[in-house]
Formats: sequence, structure tokens, C-alpha cells
Amino acid sequence: MKLINIGFGNMVSANRIIAIVSPESAPIKRVIQKAKEKDMLIDATYGRRSRAVLISDSEHVILSPLQPETVANRLSSEYEDSEDEDDE
Repeated sequence: MKLINIGFGNMVSANRIIAIVSPESAPIKRVIQKAKEKDMLIDATYGRRSRAVLISDSEHVILSPLQPETVANRLSSEYEDSEDEDDE
């Protein structure tokens, strides 16, 4: 299982993430609100502003203080590392 750092030392399983989006739009704000109502919201911002919203295949919604591009870069570099290990 590959873990990815989403800020402040918090880690999530890279294999379970299906989307990384910005929290700015109204539809994403509704997704966050519905997840909060269903107790499926994980707030990893430590009180800071949410800059990325990660949606997992288990319908959990994770708030991160990192930019979506930063999380995506960490995720893609994690996959590149695992592909290099598979080639060896």
C-alpha cells in the first residue's frame, strides 16, 4: 500500500483516491456538506483553509491544506516510483 502525504504529516492511501479537486465550486461545497452530514468527512487542514478536496473510492471526502497540483504531483511521483520498482 502506497501512502501519500496530504499535509502536516497526514497520509492517505494513494490507491484509494479517485479525484483531487478544488473546493471553490458550489457542487464541491455540496459534496463536502453531504459528507459532513454522513460523517464521511476527514478534515486534515488543522484549522487552515481547505485548498484541495480528495474523494476516495469509499466515498470519504478528505480536506487538505495543500494545492490540488501539489497533491497530484506527489501522487504521480508515487506512481512513478512504484513503476521503477516493478521494472527492477
